[in-house]
Amino acid sequence: MDYTIRIGGQAGQGIQTIGAALAKVFARAGLHVFTHQDYMSRIRGGHNFYQIRVSETPVRASRRQVDVLVALDALTVELHLPQVKPSGVVLYDREALRRTFEGPQFIDVPMRKMALEVAHNPIMANTAATATVLGLLGLSLEPFSQVLKETFKKKSPQVLEQNLEVAQRGYQFAKSSCPRCSFTLRGRKERLLLINGTQAMGLGALLSGCKFYSAYPMTPSTGIMLYLAQKAQEYGLVVEQAEDEIAAINMALGASFAGVRAMTATSGGGFALMVEGLSLAGMTETPIVIAECQRPGPATGLPTRTEQADLLYVLHAGHGEFAKVLFAPGSPKQALRLMNKAFELSERFQVPALVLIDQYLADSQWTFSSLNTSALRYQDYRLRGEALQGLSSYRRHALTDTGVSPLAPPCASHHLVVTDSDEHDEEGHIIEDAPTRVAMVKKRLHKKLPLLRREIEPPTFYGQERPEVMLVGWGSMYGLLREAVDALRGALKVGMLHFSELYPFPLQERYDFMGPLQKARRSICIEQNASGQFAHLMKAETGFSFDALITRYDGRPFMLEELLEEIDAHI
Repeated sequence: MDYTIRIGGQAGQGIQTIGAALAKVFARAGLHVFTHQDYMSRIRGGHNFYQIRVSETPVRASRRQVDVLVALDALTVELHLPQVKPSGVVLYDREALRRTFEGPQFIDVPMRKMALEVAHNPIMANTAATATVLGLLGLSLEPFSQVLKETFKKKSPQVLEQNLEVAQRGYQFAKSSCPRCSFTLRGRKERLLLINGTQAMGLGALLSGCKFYSAYPMTPSTGIMLYLAQKAQEYGLVVEQAEDEIAAINMALGASFAGVRAMTATSGGGFALMVEGLSLAGMTETPIVIAECQRPGPATGLPTRTEQADLLYVLHAGHGEFAKVLFAPGSPKQALRLMNKAFELSERFQVPALVLIDQYLADSQWTFSSLNTSALRYQDYRLRGEALQGLSSYRRHALTDTGVSPLAPPCASHHLVVTDSDEHDEEGHIIEDAPTRVAMVKKRLHKKLPLLRREIEPPTFYGQERPEVMLVGWGSMYGLLREAVDALRGALKVGMLHFSELYPFPLQERYDFMGPLQKARRSICIEQNASGQFAHLMKAETGFSFDALITRYDGRPFMLEELLEEIDAHI
């Protein structure tokens, strides 16, 4: 079974509370979940919705058609009723909406009345709404009861008991008031892990030894800071909210220079302020990880919506020429792995590492049986202790065959550690002569890039052998493309290539991804931007031009059915 629940209303009505509770309950019941949010950039008011897809098998994208619509205001009915399936239902509270809807799909649930009768507190109507949905779907109420006990463990016993009573009333109401409902979800004994993109990135940073994080809050990157702040004491991490993004990147660079792994995160507008610091990292060869969480621009744009329009901007950011790496995960599992790889390559090669996601991946929740952390690597590449003390001399920017110089923290030995944002010699002192300049550019760029390129994994292929149609995407398009391949499999031979390690562009030695791409009858690049930025990158790196380009840039993600319609129009 595969159902979609959409909760709609105004900001401040508890949409996220209901959605998050349902997602958590489904995961604990062993059911697979994919969620995404659509919300306006205001604290109260406006129209928002939270969508949950739940299934007994893995799901990786949202669908357009809705099985259960929870309408917390009348506008939700007006906007979303056309997407409700003929077999679907609309839950609403006539008293709260001050309006009655007629028709077999509508169920008037007295959520506000339940909350007032039990606790004289209308806010508990959210508990009633959550329990009503569980009752409609035929799931046990027990996992939700456990969630309530954990949520209110620090509240008075009375608050917990009232919420449990309201939940019981909502659950029983659904059981008795919807005889036509044919929803059947069966929970399993296996409890699944529920995680979103920013949580996975934060976890990846922690497991990679990050000890300093500085940032200025900017949607949608703030989730990383919130996650790390919650774990700071447990992991010995310093989390600093800077006064602006310029300070944030310079704090992180200072911490890295002092000897610890450090990172920062922001969105497009904040990254614009960080670019001078990015070039500073390139010149001083200071390791740093930067997460850039995309949203529609230019300027403030649509601050709570999604887009993939920063690819070329981030790739080419920074004045001057220096080596860097750029990753774009497509799922929380990839985000965990690529954050680890970003920290490893950044410190090993002493280059900036950038990880590019977007609002869609940042906020969407996925379920997994487990996250494999055994493949994660952590090695301290800095000279410390006896290895440093035993050196007869130390040159921070020593010329080497690999371009990678000894990296030592200052004040850790009798050796002097010197670097400079001006061009410098091997010891780190300012120079003006041409031969040293040429040697240093070769060191920072020409020697490091080939070595970095060998570390880059090829794109992921999924689908049938020798596909007639090849779908290509990057970053958060992963789950959507994979589901599109599954949906089209019976009609034609189709495959997908998903790129998550973007720069240096992957070699074809490990996997000849250009072979099947060139042999396909139709190649289609799918991106969430207006100009086809990855298609431009592919052409620049390989000379290959796609047969068709599907783009979306209204700030909303593709629903699966919408993408299938677009693909059908191009084949």
